[in-house]
Amino acid sequence: MLIEFTVGNFLSFKEKKTLSLEASSIKDNPENIIEIGRYKLLRSVVLYGANSSGKSNFIKGITRMSEMVRHSAKESSTSEIDVVPFLMNSETDNKPSYFEILFLIEETRYRYGFEANKKIIYSEWLFECKANKETLLFIRDKDSIEIGLEFDEGKGIEEKTRDNALFLSVCDQFNGAVSKKIIAWFNKQHIFSGLHHEIKKNLTSTFLRDKGLKLWIKDFLIPLSLGFNDLGLIEFEKGVNQVVTYHNKYDKEGNVIDELALDLVKQESSGTNKLYDMAGTLVYGLKLGTLTVIDELDAKLHPLLTMAIVKLFHSSGNNAQLIFATHDTNLLNYGCFRRDQIYFTEKNRLEETDIYSLVEYRTPDGRKIRNDNSFEKDYIAGRYGAIPYVGDFSKLMNDGPSSED
Repeated sequence: MLIEFTVGNFLSFKEKKTLSLEASSIKDNPENIIEIGRYKLLRSVVLYGANSSGKSNFIKGITRMSEMVRHSAKESSTSEIDVVPFLMNSETDNKPSYFEILFLIEETRYRYGFEANKKIIYSEWLFECKANKETLLFIRDKDSIEIGLEFDEGKGIEEKTRDNALFLSVCDQFNGAVSKKIIAWFNKQHIFSGLHHEIKKNLTSTFLRDKGLKLWIKDFLIPLSLGFNDLGLIEFEKGVNQVVTYHNKYDKEGNVIDELALDLVKQESSGTNKLYDMAGTLVYGLKLGTLTVIDELDAKLHPLLTMAIVKLFHSSGNNAQLIFATHDTNLLNYGCFRRDQIYFTEKNRLEETDIYSLVEYRTPDGRKIRNDNSFEKDYIAGRYGAIPYVGDFSKLMNDGPSSED
């Protein structure tokens, strides 16, 4: 389970910024908390902010770290590391990007991070925490790698690690027990864009091929009242598949007389197609209790459908977690989120992104935000920041486009 993620000097994040899923001491919505040992973690976090404020960049930071951990050891010695520093300042454009993540595997906490530019890994570290005591497993400073007493799997691999490869990933290639467990944790996470959901379609279709897994998909989709009673996968030659939905056909008195099969892609709405595309990934996270991260979850979806998805994670018995970005302020109206689950991203005049939670926010006179405030109304009114500044369009509306001599 995820405890927190920190990113710095990456895209629009100049300074290190942290999103924490560790529950604060507030008493709101206790059902939205997962208790594991001494940890109390949030089931979900929602990100709000203006367009180009950094919501997607934060999710890209999580994505970039995950991809590097999973694939770093497989790259060649000439491969560039795909990181982009904060370019709007001369102090940072040539410095490494920073990534750190804290997470639980069973009841053991790991703290792992690294700094990297396009050419090399500048630093890397891994700590293990049991019974409130944090133990060094390894720490790297450019060419030097120090191995802790409890990380025997890393010994002898230091010289086999390229400058542009993560030591953790290399240890996994040599079948190290701890590193293998950590890589497996990263592999279980799903991070994707709600605007480009088609890339997840194959997972849902794979589930439909299995009788048991198909029930998972139906249990997710049918209660959303999308108009169909069932769905299935028709497989043709050469690997061509067609997903069909089954609807009732009625006579003029309104009696059901037949069942009609419709082509999902051609005859169902874009919202229904998005829900189908995401179904496998969402069910995977819910059933296996993993982390799911989605940018633009609400795109093409009615607010009640978005809320239904969030509530599934809030009621998950498998400790599933959800992080998502949205512009749907209606979600703030339903009393679904604790104040520490609501985060905002905002850029300053230097184009640096800040990220902060509602529970951290203070009014100009220093007061905390009460849990009985109208979060949506106050947010739209700009009381929490993180909204777009809309300029004056009156000249364009009155005079039309300006012309130059």
